Amino acid sequence: MSKVKYYYDRETNSYKKIESRKGRKLRFVLFMVFGSLLSGFLFLLLYLNIPQLKTPKEKALQRELTYMQLQYRSLNKKMAHVEEVLAEVETRDNNIYRAFFEASPIPAAHRKAGFGGINRYKKLEGYANDQLVIEASKRIDILQKQLVIQSKSLDEITSLATKKEKLLNAIPAIQPVKNEDLTRMASGYGMRMHPILKFRRMHNGMDFTAPRGTNVFATGDAIVKKAQRSTGYGNLVVLDHGFGYETYYAHLDKFKVRKGQRVKRGEIIGEVGSTGLSTASHLHYEVHKNGLVVNPINFYHGDLTAEEYDIMLNQSSIENQSLD
Repeated sequence: MSKVKYYYDRETNSYKKIESRKGRKLRFVLFMVFGSLLSGFLFLLLYLNIPQLKTPKEKALQRELTYMQLQYRSLNKKMAHVEEVLAEVETRDNNIYRAFFEASPIPAAHRKAGFGGINRYKKLEGYANDQLVIEASKRIDILQKQLVIQSKSLDEITSLATKKEKLLNAIPAIQPVKNEDLTRMASGYGMRMHPILKFRRMHNGMDFTAPRGTNVFATGDAIVKKAQRSTGYGNLVVLDHGFGYETYYAHLDKFKVRKGQRVKRGEIIGEVGSTGLSTASHLHYEVHKNGLVVNPINFYHGDLTAEEYDIMLNQSSIENQSLD
């Protein structure tokens, strides 16, 4: 309840009630409302015309945006470093690893190809700094694709390395008869006079003269393809080394292996003899590659020094009479 106010009337020497004036009160209220609206309008104009004047929420959002921009720049630097490292790995992969294992290099266009078709980044458009986000997303996608390609390449290199190890173990690489057991290197690869048929014909291998019973060794890891008697070769062992290589060991006195048996390089497979079309105790040794006879002189790198190889090369080049 509002208080009743009085004033003292000197003429009547008494207190009289002060009557309120509604018009004055209304004007006061209107004045306050108008003043408030004017003040609000002026503050709005001030806020709109001073950009650095921001609400706490806007300041928080601005700080978050600035932080995200810094994070994207940091991410781009890290991606640039990853791209450099990956480029170095790719260079080594093409020029060293794949070259060593005789694999075709992966073209740069294939390694760095983008993504065609529809716009896969459309959902990222329409936002502030959307190009920054889209560019980072593209680089990440391309990096992921490059890493997948490189991973597959390394898997292939691992497989090739395993095969290469098997090839290095399988390929003929030593003499079938030890140097200390040799009487001499009787005849080499090439046109030779046959001792029995008495005419020149192609001599497809090398003859190693050694006493009967001298051990004959497998020149590489292999599976025994044949261990049987034949007319010309006499007692013959044929080893299948895989990778297109086969070796023949002819005129043996005894077999030390059987068909289907696996043998390792340096394992004894028979003994020197003089069976078949032979005039003296010796081993006739041949190397076949993809069904063609090749010169065995190229397959002794595993146990001959450079000097020993030169001596054997000179002896094998002499066009003398073969022993078979």
